[in-house]
Amino acid sequence: MSRGPKAAALAALALCATLALTGCNGDTDTGAAGPAPGGTPGATPALPSAPVGGGLPSPSKPAAKATPAASATAPGKPKPSAPGPACASKMPISPNEIAVYRYTPEGGFASLIVRHGHWGCPGPGGAAHFETVGEETFIPIADDAKITALKPIVASSVSKPITLHELTEWIIAHPDSGLVFHYNVRKSGEIETLGQEEYTV
Repeated sequence: MSRGPKAAALAALALCATLALTGCNGDTDTGAAGPAPGGTPGATPALPSAPVGGGLPSPSKPAAKATPAASATAPGKPKPSAPGPACASKMPISPNEIAVYRYTPEGGFASLIVRHGHWGCPGPGGAAHFETVGEETFIPIADDAKITALKPIVASSVSKPITLHELTEWIIAHPDSGLVFHYNVRKSGEIETLGQEEYTV
């Protein structure tokens, strides 16, 4: 007795079920390790995509170390100061100081030949310097004028009183010395007091 179409269909289903069980319980590594049909490798890991323009992607560069910016308030090296101007005295001419150069008895009275000036820049050794200005002129001096002097007129660093004769004798022996004196005059215009200063021109 031949099988009917129903029996044939049942047999086909049984065969499919058997094949399915065999595929599930078989070695699962076979398909993963072996090449896939048609020579196409199976389960190949994805490679990183190439950058636009071709070539392999370059490794990332390490981040540059940050350099602290120079502070605007940080003090820098002090700049050398510009050279100062040459020493120049701005003192006005002294009204009662003179540099004495010579003596003359012309005109029947004694006169000192002098130049006016003012104290200016230090001279050699750092001493104050009397700077003369203008032309030489003469001032009459009274015979009884009160006069004080020190070195080199007298052998002393302290002012000593001297006579007009002693002064004129020294000036005649040492012309153009330029010793500095402070003085006062009478109403008549004659020197009545004359005192030698500590510094010279």
